[in-house]
Amino acid sequence: MNSFEEGKVLLINKPLRWTSFDAVQKIRNLIKIKKVGHAGTLDPLATGLLIICTGKFTKKINEYMAKEKEYTGTFTLGAVTPTYDLESEPGNFRSTAGITEEAIKNAIEQFTGEIMQVPPAHSAIKIDGKRVYELARQGKEVKIEPRKVTITEFEITNIEMPVVHFRVVCSTGTYIRSLANDFGAALGCGAYLSNLCRTRIGEFKLEDAMSLEEFAGKVSGQL
Repeated sequence: MNSFEEGKVLLINKPLRWTSFDAVQKIRNLIKIKKVGHAGTLDPLATGLLIICTGKFTKKINEYMAKEKEYTGTFTLGAVTPTYDLESEPGNFRSTAGITEEAIKNAIEQFTGEIMQVPPAHSAIKIDGKRVYELARQGKEVKIEPRKVTITEFEITNIEMPVVHFRVVCSTGTYIRSLANDFGAALGCGAYLSNLCRTRIGEFKLEDAMSLEEFAGKVSGQL
């Protein structure tokens, strides 16, 4: 087990409904060391690439977190949710009858390049030492300042109304949930994030990641 204390970078395909911390805890339990951390949260309803560092390599976490990210997923048009995804119930339904493919493809232009984005009220950002999702759950009004993010590529890969499939390449700190909400607002019909998968972090790719079951099998083979 010493090799994990010396430091390893593990590429894990995070399962649906697991928090990033659940994955860290599972790996801690498997390799029997405490020094384990992830390089960038994935929401419970997102799947895909999670970089987990062990032992001395936990010092590299900030370096990996700063890398460019790539995501694929779907926006569902015609409604919004408080969390901007399916962690909460869709509401404020509107017709998408007048939304054309051309309008959808034109809308992506205003979200490409350097943009100002307001993170979701239901996010792990801290204000005055408290996470904003905790304040939001208490029903407190939360004012979050817009942040500058960079969206290098924003591509609509398929349209099956009211579901729009996309691929996004972006800087660290970009919230795809916020992008979904803002995209829906730009179209005038509302939208929420209905599916998300992180496919790349810098040079690390999802196809090189292993499931937690596969990792558990590797660890048991080393015992």
